[in-house]
Formats: sequence, C-alpha cells, structure tokens
Amino acid sequence: MASPPGPHLDRLAAVFERLRAPGGCPWDRERTLGDLGRYLREECDEVVAAVGAAEKGGDPQALREECGDLLANLVFTVEIARERGWFDMEAVARGACEKILRRHPHVFGDAKADTPEEVEALWERIKAEEKGRDPRAR
Repeated sequence: MASPPGPHLDRLAAVFERLRAPGGCPWDRERTLGDLGRYLREECDEVVAAVGAAEKGGDPQALREECGDLLANLVFTVEIARERGWFDMEAVARGACEKILRRHPHVFGDAKADTPEEVEALWERIKAEEKGRDPRAR
C-alpha cells in the first residue's frame, strides 16, 4: 500500500496561511476566489498535457511538478475558504474520502462489480442517488 501523505501537505497549507496573513505576500493577499479560477484552469490544462507527455514516454517529473502546481492552487483556494469560515483542508479531505468510499461499495462494502463497465454503472447510480435523481435517467 502507498505511504500516506507526510507532513508536507500540512506545511503547504501553513505556507498559504502565512502568505495571506498580515505581513505576508501582497500579491497573494490580494487574490480572490475569482482570480484563482483562472489559475486552476491553467494548471489543470498543464497537468493534462503532462499526463499525455508522460504516457508517451516523457519525463514523469514534469507531471509531478504540474501536479504540485495544481495542488498548490487548490490549497490556496481552500485557504481563502477557510478565512471566510466556509471549510478547511480537513473538511475537504474528509469529504473527498467519504465520497470515494461511498462510491466504491464493491471494494469497501458488499456490492459486486467485476468489470470496469459494472463499476461505472454502480458509480453513476450512486452519484444520481446522492443528487436525488433517478439513476436510470442520463
């Protein structure tokens, strides 16, 4: 099993808290959620490009770097939300973990799904139920 995240995720969150604090970075302190949307989109595009390159034999370290840039922008976004009292990194991680566990009952529960197609159908049914939609409607 892969090793769990180490202290660097907490350190990254603390870095952005410091950047946004009084006496921190004027540029970072001025950023808004609206500003970050553009950066998130750009970083997503760069991750997608790096994935494609890595799959074709390119440098996997370039992918690692782009994933780090995207992660930093996500952490920055969560810091602004934390400042507003909306949620924090722990709530984001908890929610993501709960969703993944809930949508994989064939791994973490009693459901059966033996093929990728069965998994996808199960995922879509659970997702629809979570959103209060008829799972047969697409």
